Amino acid sequence: MKRLLWGLGFLLTALLAANALTYLNFDPTYNFLRLKQAAIATGWYLPAYYAHVLVGGIILVAGLFQLHPKSIQKFKSIHRFLGYVYVMGILFFAAPGGLVMSLFIQRGPWVLTSFLLQACLWFVFTALAFDRIRKKDIAAHRRWMIRSYALTFAAVTLRVYVLISSFHYSLNVPEAYATIAWLSWVPNLLIAELIIRQTTSSHRTPHSSHTQQTN
Repeated sequence: MKRLLWGLGFLLTALLAANALTYLNFDPTYNFLRLKQAAIATGWYLPAYYAHVLVGGIILVAGLFQLHPKSIQKFKSIHRFLGYVYVMGILFFAAPGGLVMSLFIQRGPWVLTSFLLQACLWFVFTALAFDRIRKKDIAAHRRWMIRSYALTFAAVTLRVYVLISSFHYSLNVPEAYATIAWLSWVPNLLIAELIIRQTTSSHRTPHSSHTQQTN
């Protein structure tokens, strides 16, 4: 089951990353961008968009590789390199780009609040993960990385919810898109906390049993 979930995760992230790379043509009227011409005219939106989307596609795949249990066991040097790519990509490109893009969303205050909060938490969680690994606190580093990637993976869950909802609801209705905006990342964080609790308890169990035997 775990292999199936990892495989599905890599497939979805690879597809989204491949879609992001199509914007390398740098055509300001390409696909989604043709709907954002007023925002592009300000001069702020397009650089933020490319920083968020193009770098986001890279960190989406890199982050999933980082979290795979075997990445640090068998590919330590690659793990370290991709870790820097992931962290710097978010802190200097993807999160600031997402923050600027959020300011041009015209779907009501709830959608704006959702994406602004997500971008801020994404930046903070990633910065904390970087700070903890610099202090050699590997356990705390992994916990913050899991939280960070939960928000990175929101790029996937957002599109899944949009696709599913488009068959039943009109996304032009503010309430419908607002619901999707929050669902794209809040449940991800809840799942991340469950994973953290599960891994923490599993690491403590052998220690606890050993303590009981030695007392």
